[in-house]
Amino acid sequence: MKNGMEIRWHGRGGQGAKTAALLLADVAFKTGQNVQGFPEYGPERMGAPITAYNRISRDKIRVHSNIYTPDFVVVVDETLLYSVDVTAGLKRNGAIIINTAKSKEEVLPYLKGYKGKVITVDARSISEETLGKNFPNTPMLAAAVAVSGVMEKHEFINEMKASFQHKFAKKPEVIEGNMKALEMAYDAVEAAEAMSLSA
Repeated sequence: MKNGMEIRWHGRGGQGAKTAALLLADVAFKTGQNVQGFPEYGPERMGAPITAYNRISRDKIRVHSNIYTPDFVVVVDETLLYSVDVTAGLKRNGAIIINTAKSKEEVLPYLKGYKGKVITVDARSISEETLGKNFPNTPMLAAAVAVSGVMEKHEFINEMKASFQHKFAKKPEVIEGNMKALEMAYDAVEAAEAMSLSA
């Protein structure tokens, strides 16, 4: 897809991968881009593997199929590495972003020889620190934006704050926790990428 990017999300039912894809489409749309955000429907039960997709482009999007050769893959649950081919079709000049406390070197054996960029983010510890519970989709959304460069950080943070203020108008403490989670995950990715460049 010219002048745009395609993202595939892998998660489990109840972890918010579908919500993250829809939120990304929403904030990208608000920055003036053309977007698609949609799940691939299967058995919608808690814990079952689910897939969701984003197309984001400055140009009009004329494709309406699933995404088979994504630029980026986001893995919200690392256990899927052992049972799902998460790198299927992933472009070598793209990247895979994995929610795990493990290092890149520890997850590489499960990526079927993928030679592109691998970013690991400990979304669980970030969400537990900022939200008090394991809600990995918020940190993984920030990681996806940081790695893909789909929008500037300040645009993303501002749009997400407005979205949370609307969604959680009666729960200001939830807004603060989610904003902290976004910032921490974004900064963690930037630090990881800076380290890989200097290595």
